[in-house]
Amino acid sequence: MINARNVRNAGGDANRLPPFLSTEACRLAQAFHESFPIYEPTPLVILPSLARELGVGQLLVKDESHRFGLHAFKVLGAAYAMGCYLCERLGLSIEQVDFDTLRSEEVRQQIGPVTFVTATDGNHGRAVAWAAAQLGHQAVVYLPKGSSQERVAAIREVGADAHVINGNYDEAVRLSEKVARERGWQVVQDTAWNGYTKIPAWIMQGYTTMAAEAIRQLSEQLPEKKPTHLFLQAGVGSMAGAVLGYFVQQLGSDYPVTVIVEPHAAACMYISATSGDGEPHVVSGDLQTIMAGLACGEPNPLAWDILRDYADAFVSCPDHVAATGMRILAAPSGSDPKIVSGESGAIGLGLLAAILQKEEGRLLKEQLRIREDSVILCFSTEGDTDKEQYRRIVWEGAWPSV
Repeated sequence: MINARNVRNAGGDANRLPPFLSTEACRLAQAFHESFPIYEPTPLVILPSLARELGVGQLLVKDESHRFGLHAFKVLGAAYAMGCYLCERLGLSIEQVDFDTLRSEEVRQQIGPVTFVTATDGNHGRAVAWAAAQLGHQAVVYLPKGSSQERVAAIREVGADAHVINGNYDEAVRLSEKVARERGWQVVQDTAWNGYTKIPAWIMQGYTTMAAEAIRQLSEQLPEKKPTHLFLQAGVGSMAGAVLGYFVQQLGSDYPVTVIVEPHAAACMYISATSGDGEPHVVSGDLQTIMAGLACGEPNPLAWDILRDYADAFVSCPDHVAATGMRILAAPSGSDPKIVSGESGAIGLGLLAAILQKEEGRLLKEQLRIREDSVILCFSTEGDTDKEQYRRIVWEGAWPSV
């Protein structure tokens, strides 16, 4: 069963966006990423055969499995936030440096050793670990119980200490903050709390590079088209808030109809939307879902404010919807290219297919005004970052009971 909540959005008034998502702030993040020696935009994949099969005009997927060899988008936020933090220590603006400057021996000697600490379900922790290693610093990463051993190993392979705790993601976040205070480490977390907003805002600025690439690529590949619908998955909501905020900033009142999707077990945005009081609400418990990257129970308040004001619908889904999305992208229709999309990456496409092919989605299709000429954009935010689980779901049609 798909649970959906439609809301009235703010009508595209970009003046209501927080200043940290200004056009200039986002431009600085993009310029910093472009200074990486290995920077390349990830592909925007057009799926014409699947679009015809689903009965829409165009279907596009931004494929983040190609990002910096890490197979996930998270490094855009982590690396940029760490760069901004180091610049602050140096007394410089981020526009005065590039990635190579910050990784230089001269800068390391001037700042001294830094230990970055974070909590993660996998991809964010690997991004922090990679960026710390690239910049010549250390990283410590805490993961919730039940974390994939492959994802833990991937974090350790890039030089970080990784610890799986006996608690959920939100408890890992609190532990990382506590340890950082005790040991003088620096937290790099993609969610905010009272007294901790600067780094989460930098992370969200970093994520807008993905949206900027998508808008530019769409104008190049389909110059007569613009997206009518966005499907964005949410954990704490930072990616969804950053991408939606960027689209509003760039397109104003013409920004796409936007659907925020989460797993049933960790639907903090959906619960917040249905509360009716405009405030973020917490989901507690084990948060067990195959969508490890979305297993978050406490919304990022910076992201919630954007989603509350601009999203058109909030949807929570059972795990099989994500699994269906993974299989659809792995076994393309007609001559469409294959996309390797992990559990958290494929939920948007899986939801779209359910809306357009299942009887239970008919009303939502009408409410979202999805038509034969709609241009729909999804973000596949990760590849097979847990190869064992990817194979189990895509090849065997099975996954652990959760």
